[in-house]
Amino acid sequence: MSSIRIASRYAKSLLDLAIEQGKLEKTVDDIKLFQDAISNKDLLLMVKSPIINGDKKRSVFKAIFDGKIDELTSAFFDIIIKKSRESALPEICQAFLRQYKTHKNITTASVTTAAEIDAAQLAEIKTKVATLGLADGTVELEKKIDPSIIGGFILEVDDKLYDASVKSRLAKVKKEILDNTYIKSL
Repeated sequence: MSSIRIASRYAKSLLDLAIEQGKLEKTVDDIKLFQDAISNKDLLLMVKSPIINGDKKRSVFKAIFDGKIDELTSAFFDIIIKKSRESALPEICQAFLRQYKTHKNITTASVTTAAEIDAAQLAEIKTKVATLGLADGTVELEKKIDPSIIGGFILEVDDKLYDASVKSRLAKVKKEILDNTYIKSL
């Protein structure tokens, strides 16, 4: 079975259980805490290592997360480790958060600008995304800064890309000039 299917199935089980027990938001926080923790390369390597046995991994998890995560999430991690599926935990967590966003009707959009934008501009972009029908429900906006776009912005919503950057406009003008038959005949 592929790792994507494994991750999706375990994530769905955790989501259903969290909803059933009324612990969905706490579980989301726990999963985000775990994702932050595995940004540490050593912990990620330990989780994915087939050499380190499950008992050692469970004791490491207990030392790191005991008292910081809910017992539901802790029991879920134990089950994953007992079934020797811990190497799929990063993918399971990503799948869980995707399924959570689908369940809560949250659309993630990304806006790239050349310079930092303030909260008012961010709120305006969120409103525009929602009112233009680019997203259903709540909009979660991620900001990125890329000075190479010179100015303007690039907005990504699901599989749609709206490029209103100065860089792309300059490239378009350059292409039009180079494709101009009058200039080529000179």
